[in-house]
Amino acid sequence: MSTLDSCQVYIAGFSFHHKPFHSTETDGVKTYLMRLQTDGRCRARYDGKLGMIEAGDLLLYSPGEPYELKIDQEVNSLGELMVESGDYHIFFGGTWVDEWWNRQDRPTRMSLPLNEGFLNLFRQIALEQRRMENPYPEIPGYYLRILCLDIDRLLKERPIKTHKTYLAYQIKHYVEENASYMFKLEDVAAHVGISVSRAVHLFKEAFGTSIMQYTLDVKLDMARERIIFSPMSLENVAETSGFANYTYFHRVFRSRYGMSPKQFRLANREQLM
Repeated sequence: MSTLDSCQVYIAGFSFHHKPFHSTETDGVKTYLMRLQTDGRCRARYDGKLGMIEAGDLLLYSPGEPYELKIDQEVNSLGELMVESGDYHIFFGGTWVDEWWNRQDRPTRMSLPLNEGFLNLFRQIALEQRRMENPYPEIPGYYLRILCLDIDRLLKERPIKTHKTYLAYQIKHYVEENASYMFKLEDVAAHVGISVSRAVHLFKEAFGTSIMQYTLDVKLDMARERIIFSPMSLENVAETSGFANYTYFHRVFRSRYGMSPKQFRLANREQLM
């Protein structure tokens, strides 16, 4: 990787605290810092105050910003006082990061959905940093780039206006995470704790399409990528993309892309050669 466009992970890991913990950087953090609360509650300094941090809260600090973390007894969901706090943390930097940071204003604290794809980026970065011998040390930096861009995408989509919009985005993320599995509208509605009719209405109102149509769109996108870039058989592509049978997959794929899955694979592989 060129030093002119670097993106480096210095420290990355996961911490879980059952005992009180207090950390203060009065002179400010030395690098960029990203911290994602995954479990429990704690307090951290942002916007000039020591505020509550809960699961799904992401903290972002630039070099020189004051940082304070206090983990002590907090009230949990059962109303009990206990010390419990889990988080992923990444110290990072580089010229690419400088450019990304200056691209737009971001709050120090933001609440983001803890979906599996988002969490997996933190896991992969932490895993790569733990490898004793890594013949490809640039890999964590590439994962970090994806994470930074994913944060901006989630910020753009963040449901901050109304509770109804929030529920619609929760449904959208559920579909994206589970599209390759068989689920019913009842499963989607139960996930967000509302009736099926309300879930259908809120999603249509927010995104202009139905839940099941969006699910089909996500499945077809997955299948398209696998047809082009994977060696899977077309039957396996259909199965792993969430289609109950190949006949149905063949029909909806041709309707969307104007050619059969086999023709689509041949056409795109010729372009890649």
